Amino acid sequence: MSTRDHQHDDGRRHGLRRFHITTASWHKHPAVRAGDELTLGERAADRLRNGMGSWGFVFGALIFLAGWMLGNRNVGFDKYPFILLNLILSCLAAMQGAILLIAAKREDQISSELARHDYETNLEADRIVKEIHELTREIHARTVGRPPQSSPEG
Repeated sequence: MSTRDHQHDDGRRHGLRRFHITTASWHKHPAVRAGDELTLGERAADRLRNGMGSWGFVFGALIFLAGWMLGNRNVGFDKYPFILLNLILSCLAAMQGAILLIAAKREDQISSELARHDYETNLEADRIVKEIHELTREIHARTVGRPPQSSPEG
């Protein structure tokens, strides 16, 4: 690749980066309900998804597990093999399945709202393009005196 190709490629990359919508900015989109427009359940699903789907949650869980195991080695209330910890983790896994389904349902709802907005925007753009095309035909007919002829090739 030449230097010019690298500059052109970098320009494209920077241009794409400028228009890329990050997952954190969907709540600013005009078609997606956010804040007070959401129900209590939707806000809870967003908080759970953002909390449990983060590195902070993973590291917090690891610290909790390590602390439990170190604190209960052979002297604590839940001695090795940590039966109570096993029960807690099993309950958490059962609840996490339901929480993940709720979060996935919320993600589907957000995607649906974005898709509906995109479709409505496309319909409006199509209507505007047709109006512009008709105005262009009218301008052509008034300036030339006859409607434009389509070429034999197309």
